[in-house]
Amino acid sequence: MIRFVGFSSLPLLFTSALAFANPAGAASDYPTVTVVDYVLGCMQTNGQTRQALESCSCSIDVIASILPFEDYERAETFKSMSLTTGERSGLFRESAPAKAAGTELKRAQAEADVRCF
Repeated sequence: MIRFVGFSSLPLLFTSALAFANPAGAASDYPTVTVVDYVLGCMQTNGQTRQALESCSCSIDVIASILPFEDYERAETFKSMSLTTGERSGLFRESAPAKAAGTELKRAQAEADVRCF
């Protein structure tokens, strides 16, 4: 029998899934909005399935266990700003801090892919 989960139950279901996927509290230093934003973006890329939810939740937990939030935020900022156009945007793509932050984030994401997907 298929049961319909009403929209009012979705936040509870999503929160429960995140808590289940994060028993050690690895992403506890990351703001909730950052964790949810990552998981939703990941699920959009990998499918809107229960398996994707679990893999994406695992992925942000692994990233959080490798990168402190400040480093994650820095890397995401460089990544976002590098997509802008204009002469000054090169600073966000080509500077040593931007490259280092990007490399660190890619390393954490690669580890997360190995462990979770």
